[in-house]
Amino acid sequence: MIRIFLLFLQLILTLLPALVYTQQELMLPQLNGPVKLDGLSDEPAWETIEPLPMTMYTPTFPGEPTERTEVRVAYDDRYIYVAGRLYESDPDGIQAHSLVRDLDRGGDFFNFLLDTYNDNETLLGFFTTPAGNRLDAEISNDAEGDSEADFFNVDWNGFWDCAVVQNGEGWFVEMRIPFSSLRFQDDDGEVVFGMMVHRLINRKNERVTFPPIPPKWEAGQWKASNAQDVRLTGVPSRNPFYLTPYVLGGTQQLHELNGSGAAFERHDEMKRELGFDLKYSLTKNFTLDLTANTDFAQVEADDELLNLTRFPLFFPEKRQFFQERSGIFSFKTGAVSRLFHSRRIGISDDGSPVRIFGGVRLVGRTGPWDVGFLNLQTDNSGVSPSENFGVLRLRRRTFNPYSYFGAMVTSRIGDDGSYNLASGLDGIIRVAKDDYLTVNLTQTSENESKSLLSSSLLRAQWARRSTKGLGYSFELLRVGDSYNPGVGFIERKNYTRIANDILYGYFFHERSSFYRHIPLLANTIFIGNTSGKIETALQEAKWKIDLKSGTYAYFVLSRHFERIARSFSLLNRIEIPADQYTFYRVNAFYGMSISKPLRTSLNFDAGSFYDGNQVSVMATPTWNQSRHLELSAEYEFNRLRFSQRHQSLDAHIVRWRILTALNIHFSTSGFIQYNSVENKVGVNLRFRYNFREGHDVYLVYNEALNTVRDRSAVSLPVSDSRQILFKYSYTFLW
Repeated sequence: MIRIFLLFLQLILTLLPALVYTQQELMLPQLNGPVKLDGLSDEPAWETIEPLPMTMYTPTFPGEPTERTEVRVAYDDRYIYVAGRLYESDPDGIQAHSLVRDLDRGGDFFNFLLDTYNDNETLLGFFTTPAGNRLDAEISNDAEGDSEADFFNVDWNGFWDCAVVQNGEGWFVEMRIPFSSLRFQDDDGEVVFGMMVHRLINRKNERVTFPPIPPKWEAGQWKASNAQDVRLTGVPSRNPFYLTPYVLGGTQQLHELNGSGAAFERHDEMKRELGFDLKYSLTKNFTLDLTANTDFAQVEADDELLNLTRFPLFFPEKRQFFQERSGIFSFKTGAVSRLFHSRRIGISDDGSPVRIFGGVRLVGRTGPWDVGFLNLQTDNSGVSPSENFGVLRLRRRTFNPYSYFGAMVTSRIGDDGSYNLASGLDGIIRVAKDDYLTVNLTQTSENESKSLLSSSLLRAQWARRSTKGLGYSFELLRVGDSYNPGVGFIERKNYTRIANDILYGYFFHERSSFYRHIPLLANTIFIGNTSGKIETALQEAKWKIDLKSGTYAYFVLSRHFERIARSFSLLNRIEIPADQYTFYRVNAFYGMSISKPLRTSLNFDAGSFYDGNQVSVMATPTWNQSRHLELSAEYEFNRLRFSQRHQSLDAHIVRWRILTALNIHFSTSGFIQYNSVENKVGVNLRFRYNFREGHDVYLVYNEALNTVRDRSAVSLPVSDSRQILFKYSYTFLW
């Protein structure tokens, strides 16, 4: 199998045309006078800067913006400045739904994006709204993925300033981004960035951009490869030093079974913690991070999920330390599988936190090489020993600006002598226009020696990344039975996966209320490596429709085949016997435009399910009452019936969120979840006061409640656990 894979790869590379993709650069102007960051951009220095030509992206491309939009970008020896004059013929139609830092709840927005390494891979986004709140994000993998969550990382934060003014003419923005907050590679003070500008007029679902971006990709407005190259000269070298100590205090209450197992006993303890994060720019393009006694008390709780499969669920990373340039560490080996997943560090398999004593991270670029290094030490969790986690990532541009080859090595070493090592090679090659070849070859080793093939993963995918006209993908993936990335994530083992899909995206004419529709056919087969038999097969026919208003819907018909060699339990309530099953399902989804302050999405999924039936309904209403208050909920209901075995289950998941903000500094959030299968309610309340970037106070309340106390031999306590925590952090900058 490995020989066939390598011969295939060699053939592709031999036939690969030596194409060079070039783009004309734009010289970014320098400011010739002082400016005041007040949002108005009315100083004489701004009048000498030509505004960028803006083009309508949606609903009609290419089109003239229906509202006057003037955007100017310039720089001096310390900052990049952005001025947006966003005029509005209907000032009452301006929408701003939040004042909270890093929270986008729909409404108008303006953003400025930079590909600081000009690698056509990663964008840093700086966003604001008419309310003046700041958002920033890292957009990786050239905005490619199954959903926006795969590449859009809103947990990345940078140091920058913004001012917004709203009046009867529209709303007006100024941004000031320090060069010291950006990592980039220069040549004697000359730097080339990729740059994009984006305005959303939410009531019209109108997006205008610079440069012009054809709407031929699912997320073209976030693709670094679509950015305009801009050149800056005389950029000075600045190596800032950030030190962020924190102090944490509070109380924690747990109920645990006593020694005899006859009753629960309450244990109270005081929490007192000190720690720090240190960030130092060794050079313009290398950043060193050190952390000691790392704490993530302010991170929002994970969503409660129902697992209706026999495979583990994937949860995204939310912790700040792992966010900056996280795209460097990306090594995906499938839809959610990856060689490195940072949630394996400091979080146990059941989701409970494990103390991180400290560690180091180094990210940057030298010449054509991207470099990432990570090493952290964790405490004994009671289930796992104290462990050291290490990651080394190298990546190099090759063939053209849109292609790379890379390597990664990970290690997980316990103080009890256990170890897990993993290594891999990967590459993404732009063969021509929108056609890309992706390859992965990885291997793992543990205490017990295994054969090379059984502990390896091999993958090749050819895809046309386009949703206009013909799009397709073909994938071959083989995973060995002992393949185990100890610092990564894998859903299943010991299979060969063959998958393909084909779509055709059609855009409607300018006068139509419809924007686009996409019919898609997909086929996926999992073949057991040992048995040689088909274990899973899925065929889907999908039709998606987008309206120019922002409303969208899709409809899916699917056929499923499952060969279950060993019985398994669903939610610890229903047993699925070993057998072969063929079942059919229908799925319909409707999502309202985010331009509506009161909106919802609806999802309906029903059909046969193994030897029974399942109906699933989900609704997600949201009400943006004002920029000061948002109320939202998610309700998911699953009805499972297996009449031949007289087994059934009704499962409910409810999530309530309330977000309030007095101003851009003080905000509160409440997140309450109910899981009827676990008979639990989780409460997460957070109060935050943000004095400025890097200076925060948090008050956090967490509690886990039992809704049914007599479901076991020993009566359960009302509360499993309760935490009240106070955290203060302050960033010193030199």
